[in-house]
Amino acid sequence: MDLKHLVSGTDIRGIVSEVEGKKVTLTEKEVEFIGKAFGNWITKKYGRKSELENRKIKVSVGYDARHTGPKFSKILRDVLKSMEIDVYDCQMSITPSLFMTTIFEDYKADGAIMITASHLPSCYNGLKFFTTEGGLEKTDVVEMLEMGNKKACQCEANLKEALKIEEKKGRSYTKNLAEDYAAYTCEFIRKETGEEKPLENLKIVIDAGNGAAGFFADKVIEELGGNSEGSQFLNPDGDFPNHVPNPEAKEAIESIKKAVLDNNADFGIIFDADGDRSAFIDNTGREINRNNLIALLSDILLKQTPGATIVTDSVTSAGLKKFIENHGGKHHRFKRGYKNVINEAKRLNNEGVYTPLAIETSGHAAFINNYFLDDGAYMAALLLIQLVKSKKEGVNFTDILNEVEEAAEEKEIRFAIKAEDFRSEGNKVLEALGEYAGNVKGWEIETPNYEGVRIICDGNSWFLLRLSLHEPLLCLNIETGEKGKIEEIQGQIYEFLKDFDKVDITPIKK
Repeated sequence: MDLKHLVSGTDIRGIVSEVEGKKVTLTEKEVEFIGKAFGNWITKKYGRKSELENRKIKVSVGYDARHTGPKFSKILRDVLKSMEIDVYDCQMSITPSLFMTTIFEDYKADGAIMITASHLPSCYNGLKFFTTEGGLEKTDVVEMLEMGNKKACQCEANLKEALKIEEKKGRSYTKNLAEDYAAYTCEFIRKETGEEKPLENLKIVIDAGNGAAGFFADKVIEELGGNSEGSQFLNPDGDFPNHVPNPEAKEAIESIKKAVLDNNADFGIIFDADGDRSAFIDNTGREINRNNLIALLSDILLKQTPGATIVTDSVTSAGLKKFIENHGGKHHRFKRGYKNVINEAKRLNNEGVYTPLAIETSGHAAFINNYFLDDGAYMAALLLIQLVKSKKEGVNFTDILNEVEEAAEEKEIRFAIKAEDFRSEGNKVLEALGEYAGNVKGWEIETPNYEGVRIICDGNSWFLLRLSLHEPLLCLNIETGEKGKIEEIQGQIYEFLKDFDKVDITPIKK
């Protein structure tokens, strides 16, 4: 069974219910295949280790609020047990907690599978994979799928013989991972604040978007003495009836903003469906996401370690770069894709360049002090700690965001590439843009640049043209320092693109 078409970056994602003419692509059959593939792959990876430790391989399985989660979980657990792998049934959990099962003493899993499609609509589901080394790379996922139709590798047979296993199947253990992860988060906040009830006299509103992170209100905020009154959409519902489970979406941000202001709250936290992303609202209703979120986290980290490097994706603003540099840091603008920024931060640290944060503008954030794990709950805990500390000092820690220069206008446009080999065609366009830019008055190619072509226009505006990570698209981001400038820049880009007949320029066609 060839499932490579379901690979989306480092995840597997597919349609589980027909909607708007889209056919189902992820059924019980595919999930069973994937379970066998992961079992073979992780046995090959850790078989020798478990043999030496005289134990079976352990894999944790969890799911978010989507309706197919429990069913898919049972299929995976049954398949893994049939391959003599012990499994933890972690029930409804958030994605970062699945990785932590490889760390927690009461689990010490070798690997984990999270059943989720992140922020995608309810007709989708998918799977994310972890080992003790972190999330799988795309190459790992492809290799895993290629092993799907093969029998268990030789190391599994050797393992059976060495251990003389009498019981053919692995065992299953039921765990309340959400509660264990909440306790871990509370311990972290207590340690950093030095208080048993650090959130006392604070009102914190949580919006879980009907995903898996609703436990945060009761098991973290209330447990630490806070008041979570006014929190919303905490009940898991795979239809996501109130708003899309995406903290980057305008409707989701407006929803949590209203809840914070209506309840006169000190802070608001909104999670995506599986808890690996979050965004925030301060007591004034200020949105803390995208560039503002990166700036706030950078300020916290740079106060701890001046001169540190912050890795972001390619579409961050000019104002953010200036903010980081003004606060004594170095801004390393890299590529889109949360695994790309995480791996770049790891590379820099390995080369001796201290890099405590890797973050995308979408809210995917990974910290060196948290295993470079993509974890929206850890990020929320970090900001709650700052909230507590700033209250003691009689200041508002989000006021620092007044220093972030806002763009006058910003826009994103996507152009379809009508070519079978869309990457080759897209790269041809980008190469030509580099040459074209040299002949346009006021345009200057920004360097260093690691993705697409980024042009500074007349000193106070910029645009980036890049290839989409997964789709046959050219993506254009524009940010200007003055009103009305976007239309002018669009006109110049139209003049450039109109000669490429395989690029659909309808979005900016005159």
